[in-house]
Amino acid sequence: MNVHYMFSLIVVIGLVLLAYVGVEVLGLKAIFGVVLPYAAFLTFLIGVAYKVIDWAKSPVPFRITTTGGQQKSLPWIKSAKIDNPDCSVGVVVRMLTEILFFRSLFRNTKAELKEGNKFSYEWEKWLWIFAILFHWSFAVVLVRHFRLFTEPVPYLLQLLENLDGFFQIGIPVVFLSGLLLLAGVTYLFLRRIFIPQIKYISLAADYFPLFLIFGIAFTGILMRYFTKTDIVAVKQLTMGLVTLHPTVPATIGFIFYVHLFLVCVLLAYFPFSKLMHLGGIFLSPTRNLPGNTRAVRHINPWNYPVKVHTYDEYEEEFREKMIEAGLPVEKEE
Repeated sequence: MNVHYMFSLIVVIGLVLLAYVGVEVLGLKAIFGVVLPYAAFLTFLIGVAYKVIDWAKSPVPFRITTTGGQQKSLPWIKSAKIDNPDCSVGVVVRMLTEILFFRSLFRNTKAELKEGNKFSYEWEKWLWIFAILFHWSFAVVLVRHFRLFTEPVPYLLQLLENLDGFFQIGIPVVFLSGLLLLAGVTYLFLRRIFIPQIKYISLAADYFPLFLIFGIAFTGILMRYFTKTDIVAVKQLTMGLVTLHPTVPATIGFIFYVHLFLVCVLLAYFPFSKLMHLGGIFLSPTRNLPGNTRAVRHINPWNYPVKVHTYDEYEEEFREKMIEAGLPVEKEE
């Protein structure tokens, strides 16, 4: 049994029990419905801002772009304008394809040693497919929830909700994004369990956010399709948080507070975890710099003046010894 994922699972279960006891037994609805959301949101904002500013101040002494194509050089050599862009427009296109469609992950391959000591490479398409499903469905679910914080609900949010729920089966409408989110996080978890190489390098910090997101998705689906949740009271609570006039309706069930508490934990945990790759991808010098080292000389702005010892000075100092040793010199005297 993997101690890392068991520890993370126990922690998430403990968080669920903590929310249940806090709301149902101790009656701390104001704490879980008002204080913790504000604290988590502030922690998220401050933590993300600190990380981004710290990364932005980090020196980049030279171009370290990682590319998959030919850099622009001589006119008769065809360059890769997206893989290895030499201008800002190409960098923007590369960043967009990376952020929106995971271009580098699409080209990812896995290496395996098969029978007969044959080393083979295989396109890891399932990781790319489920990563796309997970991230896009997460984004849709997040944007769709903004309807709880706006009044009236913007038309674009209503349109997104209609598109997400086009596959209607009974009442309430089934949102495809919620099911895909659950499928995506399940695949990412199973991948860490059943692939030996991934399992070997996986730590509790890798499993914990997966279980958190699984718990958030599961409780959300539970509230929408299986238990009765007073959505009007929930809207009253969320609008109170946005307008800084919080109220805690008495008709909201504990499942909602469990769901909200897990969201708060994820928000507060986000800036200090690997999930910060969301912000890091924009500041990655391997992605956001053009590959123009053959056209433009990049001088390190952090270099300080140093005394150099040129070859002429070296030969002037050691000329006699070089001649005695039979080494060639440019000037005999």
